[in-house]
Amino acid sequence: MSVLWGVSFDATPLSGVVVEFLKTARRFAARGHRVHLDLGYDIKADKGAFFRPYRDEAQLLPGWVTLDRVEGVEDIRGYDREFVDRVLTRMVQAGDDTLRPEIDRVAGELATRIVATWERLGVTMVMVENGTLPENVAYTEALYRAIGRYGARHRLGRFVFWRDHDLMWQSEPGIAKYGRFPYTGVPAPRNSPHIHYFALHEQALARTLEWVPGLPNIDVLPNSFTIAPARIDERNAAFRRDHGIPEDVPLLARITRIIPQKRLDRDLHLLSLLPGVWLFVAGDVGEAPAEHARLAGLATRLGVRDRVVFGGWLTPYDTALPGRYSVRDLLAHATVVSFLTSYDYESYGNPVSEAIASGTPYVTSGYELYDVVYGSFRAPVLDIRARDLPDEAFAREVAELITDEGKRAEVVRANSELGQARFGTRVVDDLVDRLYPPPMGAGTRLSVVLPVYNEAANLPEVLRTLHDQRALDKNLYEVVLVDNNSTDDTVAIAHAFAAAHPDLALHVIHEPEQGVSCARRAGMDFAAARSRNRPDSDPGDRFYLVSADADCRVDAHWLSELSAAMESSKAAIGVCDYYYDAGHFTGRPRLWDAIQRTLRCRAVTFALFGGFPDGKGFAVERDAYERAGGIEIFYQLQDGKFVNHLSDDWDFGIKVAGGGDAITYAPRSRVEINPRRVDHAIDEVITGRAYGSDGIIVMRDIRPSAPSVPAGLDLTEAEARQAWEFSIKDFTPKNTILPVLLTPALLEDDAVIAFFGAGLAARLARRIAEIRDEMRVADFTPIHSYKTPSYRLYFEFADELFACLRRHVGEDIGHPPPLPPCLAAVPAERFAEFVRYYCEDRESGEAHNYFGNGGVF
Repeated sequence: MSVLWGVSFDATPLSGVVVEFLKTARRFAARGHRVHLDLGYDIKADKGAFFRPYRDEAQLLPGWVTLDRVEGVEDIRGYDREFVDRVLTRMVQAGDDTLRPEIDRVAGELATRIVATWERLGVTMVMVENGTLPENVAYTEALYRAIGRYGARHRLGRFVFWRDHDLMWQSEPGIAKYGRFPYTGVPAPRNSPHIHYFALHEQALARTLEWVPGLPNIDVLPNSFTIAPARIDERNAAFRRDHGIPEDVPLLARITRIIPQKRLDRDLHLLSLLPGVWLFVAGDVGEAPAEHARLAGLATRLGVRDRVVFGGWLTPYDTALPGRYSVRDLLAHATVVSFLTSYDYESYGNPVSEAIASGTPYVTSGYELYDVVYGSFRAPVLDIRARDLPDEAFAREVAELITDEGKRAEVVRANSELGQARFGTRVVDDLVDRLYPPPMGAGTRLSVVLPVYNEAANLPEVLRTLHDQRALDKNLYEVVLVDNNSTDDTVAIAHAFAAAHPDLALHVIHEPEQGVSCARRAGMDFAAARSRNRPDSDPGDRFYLVSADADCRVDAHWLSELSAAMESSKAAIGVCDYYYDAGHFTGRPRLWDAIQRTLRCRAVTFALFGGFPDGKGFAVERDAYERAGGIEIFYQLQDGKFVNHLSDDWDFGIKVAGGGDAITYAPRSRVEINPRRVDHAIDEVITGRAYGSDGIIVMRDIRPSAPSVPAGLDLTEAEARQAWEFSIKDFTPKNTILPVLLTPALLEDDAVIAFFGAGLAARLARRIAEIRDEMRVADFTPIHSYKTPSYRLYFEFADELFACLRRHVGEDIGHPPPLPPCLAAVPAERFAEFVRYYCEDRESGEAHNYFGNGGVF
C-alpha cells in the first residue's frame, strides 16, 4: 500500500493551504494511496496550537484523510513555541546568526523523528505545503535532511511534492516579517534529487528563480477547481434558514480567516451602502477574538449588525460531509462573493477562484498580485491604493451586479470559460499525472498509446477492438488515451468505457499542445516513465510502447502477433500490416485497384526491409525509444504560423534505424484503416496532396458531415491513373531507397540482392556512399536529412526500381510516372546534376509536391 504523508506549515485545520492539499491528495487517494496529514501544529507558533492535541479537526476533513503528526517532537530539548518565535525575530528578521548551532541541533533531532515516522508508516510520497515560508527555520532544515536521508535509503526518485503558497514577497512584505532579499536567514529551496517544487503562478516562479538562480525541477501549478455551477439541492436547501437569512434577500459571501489582514471592515462598509443586502462571513470567530469583537462593534456602529452572519468554519469548497455545510453550499445561495482583502497580503485568493468555479460573480480589492492571477477576469475591482474603503461609486457597481440578472449571467459565462482553461482541475491533474504517474502493474508489458481529438463517433468501436484482444491476458497490456483538447464527448466516453471494462487498465491523460505528434509523444513518455516503476518486475523483460490510431480498428490478434514478432526478433520497432475493408469500395473498382497495388507493394518491401512505423499501429521497445530521444516534434511554417509536421512516426523510424537498431515486420498484426481517409479527401488523394503542399505536411480534419464526393462514385480512368502515380511516387523512395540509404549493409544481404539484382545492388551501394560523403552537413531533422537523397536516388534509378517492383509484385505496377517537365528537358549527361538542384529546392517545394507529400493510401 502506497502512503502519502502531507505536512502543512499553516497550523490550522482549514485554510487555502489545506484545501489545496486535499484537492491534490485526492488524486493520489483515488489511486489507492493512504493519506496522512500533519496540520503543522508542532511547526508554526503564531496560531496558538503548538503541541495542542487534535480535537474535532478530523470532522472538517474527508474520511480518506488520517490526521497525524511526527512522534516525539515534544521531547526535543529546547524545541517549543518560544524557540520558534526567537529564531524568527532574531535570525530571520534581525540577521542574528548566533542561534545557528542550536537550530542545527534541533533540526537534527527533528529529522530523526520525521524519518522514524515515515519508516513506521512506509511512506512513499511526501507533500509539503508552504515549507519555504520561514515561520520555523529549524523544521524546514529538518525536513530537507529527512527527505535526503529517507530518499537515499529507499532509492526514491522525486518523491516530494513541495508547493509554496505564500513566499516572502507575497506574505506581509510591507513589514519585512521575513527579512529582505536575498533572505539570508531563510532556508532557500535546494536542488535535491528527491524534490519537485511548485509555484502558484509565473511571477512567483520568476521571483523564486531570482532568489535561487538555476533551480531545476520547478513548475507552475495553479490552485485547481472543478468548474461547475453551485446548485441548491436537497442537502443544502436549508442553508439560509439554518443561518437566519431570509430566502429573498441578496446575499454577499465572504470566505476568510477573521484576522486584521483580511480587512473585513471593508465588507461592512460596503454592506452599509447596499440596503437590503445580507453578508455571510465564513471563518473561525475564535482564531482572533479581539478582531471578531472589533468587527461586531463596527457593524453595530454602521447599522448593519442585523444583516451580518458570522457563520463559523465551513468545510472545504468541494467536500460534502454529513451534517456540515461546505463553502460550495454557501456559494449556491450567494448572489455575489466579496474579497476586499489587504493589498500586500494575498497571492492567489482562493475565494475568487471558488466563486469563478461555482458560477458566482465576485467583487474584489486590487491586491498586489490580483492582475497577475485574475487580470483578465470580469469583476468590479476596488482600487485600494486610491481609496481605502468602498465608496458610493464602487457600491453602485456592486449593486448593478446584484440586481442585473443578465449582466450576472454574462459575467459568469465569461469567467467560467476562462477559469476552465486557467485553473480547471484538468490543468493540474495533467501536470500531476506527468510528474507522478499512476503505478503500472508488475505484469504489464505493453502500453497502447491512443491519441484522440474529437473522436466520439469512432471511439467506442476502437476501444472495443483494443479490449477484445485474443491470446493475450488483460494484465499484460494497458491503454493510454491522450486527449488532445477534444470538445465533444470523447473523454466522457473513455471514462465510461473504463468503468464498464475494469479488466482492462485504461488511463486518460491530456496533452494541451495541439497535434497528433505531441499527443503520441505525451502518451509514450507517460507510459515509459511508469514502466520503470513497476513493482517486482523482471528487469530482463522488454517493455513495449505501442501506437494506435483513434479512427482505426485493430484485429483480434493485433497485439499478440505484434508482441510475438518483437519478442522473437528482438527488434527495436515492430511494424504492422494495414488494410482497408474491400466491401467499402464495392462499385469503385478503379479506386480499389489503385489502393490494392499500393498495399501489395508495401507487403513485399516491408517483408524485405522491415518497413517504417506508421502511427496507425507500431511498437517500439522502451529502451530504444529513449535512446532515440523519443518522438521528436518537428515544426514548420504554414501561413505565418508554426504547425506540427505530420511525419513524426516516419521521422522516429528514421532516427531508430539510423542509430543502428532493427525494424521488423509483423504481417499477421493487422490494422483496418478507416476509409474516411480516402472518402473525405478524395480530391486531394487524386492530386497527391492529401497531407499538404509545398513541403508543408499537416493533417487536416477529414471528418466533415458528408464526403466530398457522393458515396460509391468511382474514379475516372484519368483520376485513377493520377492517384496511382502519386501513390507509387510517394511509396518508392521511402520503401525501396530509404531503407538501404539508412543501412547500406542491407545491400550485402542475399534477399536484398535478389530483390534488386546484383548489378543494381552494387551500383546503389556505390552511389549511396558518394551521396553520403557529399552530404556531410545534414539537416537537424532526420526525416529531411534522408528525404532529399532518397528523392535523388529515385530519379537516378527509377526505371530499374520499377523493373524490380514489376518482377516481385506484378506487371500491373507498370513504369515510372512521367518526370517533372523541368527534368524531362535536361540533357542526359547532366541529369544527376539537375536532379540534385530539383530535390534540394526548399523554396518552392516542387519535389515534395511531385512525390505526393506523405502518401495517399
